[in-house]
Amino acid sequence: MHPMNHGYAWGKRPAITQRHTDADVTAQLLSASQERYVKRTRRSRSRSPGTTLRRPYDKEIVILIIVLLVVSIASLYAAGVLFMVAWSRNSTRPRPGSSLLSKDHNLVLPPDSSAGSSGSLPRYLSYLPHSGFHNQRIALENALVLAQLLNRTLLIPPIRLGAPLAYYPFDELYDMVANSTKAGLGHCSSKLQYDSNYPPECEDYQSYTHIPWDWLIDLSNISNWQPLLSGWNFTDAWLQDTLNLLAAEDIFRLKDDSRHQYAFQDFFSLDPPGRKFSESVHIAALLRRPERLIMLGTLFGSSRLHLRSEEHFLFRGRVREQMVFTNAHLVDVAGAIRTALGGSYLAVHLRIGDGSFEVNATNIVRRSWWKLLQVGLEFSDEEILELEEESFPDEDNSEPPIFAPDLPALRSPHPPLLPFPSNATPTSEFPCRGRLHSAPRLRRLNAPLYIATDATSPSLNPLLWRFLRTFPCSFFLEDFAEQTRPLDALRSEVDGVPLGSFLMPFVEAMVAGQAWQVIGTESSTFSAFVTDVLWRRYHGFQIVQRG
Repeated sequence: MHPMNHGYAWGKRPAITQRHTDADVTAQLLSASQERYVKRTRRSRSRSPGTTLRRPYDKEIVILIIVLLVVSIASLYAAGVLFMVAWSRNSTRPRPGSSLLSKDHNLVLPPDSSAGSSGSLPRYLSYLPHSGFHNQRIALENALVLAQLLNRTLLIPPIRLGAPLAYYPFDELYDMVANSTKAGLGHCSSKLQYDSNYPPECEDYQSYTHIPWDWLIDLSNISNWQPLLSGWNFTDAWLQDTLNLLAAEDIFRLKDDSRHQYAFQDFFSLDPPGRKFSESVHIAALLRRPERLIMLGTLFGSSRLHLRSEEHFLFRGRVREQMVFTNAHLVDVAGAIRTALGGSYLAVHLRIGDGSFEVNATNIVRRSWWKLLQVGLEFSDEEILELEEESFPDEDNSEPPIFAPDLPALRSPHPPLLPFPSNATPTSEFPCRGRLHSAPRLRRLNAPLYIATDATSPSLNPLLWRFLRTFPCSFFLEDFAEQTRPLDALRSEVDGVPLGSFLMPFVEAMVAGQAWQVIGTESSTFSAFVTDVLWRRYHGFQIVQRG
């Protein structure tokens, strides 16, 4: 079994120039007026201690206070209106806590600047990829949406498979990505790692590789409505030779200092960005940038784009729908495994091999097991509790787990599924590994079950015995060595590294996505992609949009 390659790696802030608005001046005048009034009142009291003010004078003071309050409120309201009008014209005014400034450039434009200031020359957008594949996929989705909204051609970096690059602030990450291209290391592709003369510069050569995005997914539909340019290798020479970008003034860099610094929104708000991001960038401000190339840092995060426009939201959905894996080699292998499983089967996508998922593996397995019985086979809570007590008497599981409503999925309902076929069985070449249930109430558990997981040696992993004891027809990727063998012959066209082990997570996702019903791991972006996109696309349903 090739372990699933989930490479998930999970600052200073630019100074914000304070500007005085009309509202600030009004507040200062009001404060000064009130201060003079307080001093005058104190002098009056010092001259006539213990005396009561005359009623006419009291009335004058009250009237004066009311007039001042009315004038102040009106001034503040007028200042607010003027501020909103100015923003609607410019959309680039910074505010404290906003991300409209960077170390290199100020997003605030001079009054005569416009989006067309670079003439008819094409304009571009780039970003810095990092972490595992699905973090890179989410970043690409966000980049495609931003490029469309900014009317710019997107520079697409290759996919990095294998050992991931962790996130770092802009300058460091830029250097790391540029230095990971394996340029000048072509001789390493023919070296064997166990060779005594293995060059030291080749030490990490086989631990990762690159493939172009259009090798994995079909970009033709996207390119019909969004200009794309592949081959971006993060070097100045490429920018000069390919884009004819020669001057520093041609490039605007919005540098991030932390992973969750910048969020991008298509509306104006004085409120903090919320969610987990510290600063907001109004997309209209970027739209007015005159430079030919806008360089962004990290774009990972399903909630990084805050879109209120229905048109923009639907466009992001169109982009996400195109992320289905279409490579012919993967399609053939996944189809062969699906056929071996009998065509109708259940699936779970379990991420329990690293990080917090490994720490919480026992709880993840139990919750996934419960949900599979509830959703996949329509067992009641009482039936599941009874089965759990019978099958695992040594475990303290007296209460069923609580599942919060999946609101994004509920907002994208799909037609009800027919009951799972009672006669579903794998092909004769793949006999069930356990004794079939004979009791009528348990016969549903004889359904073929495909377990996609990053656990090592899954068939021997005690954490997965819960599934093996309950579902006698459980299967893992390691059971289909013959079906996956064609992938061993594939090599990256970029660096010659064998692709087989790097492609197994994609096969697992595709097989799980084609199941009659699939249960994913909560909080896993990989599982969310399987359940929200792959499974729904394979079954002809509307995808789920999160973020």
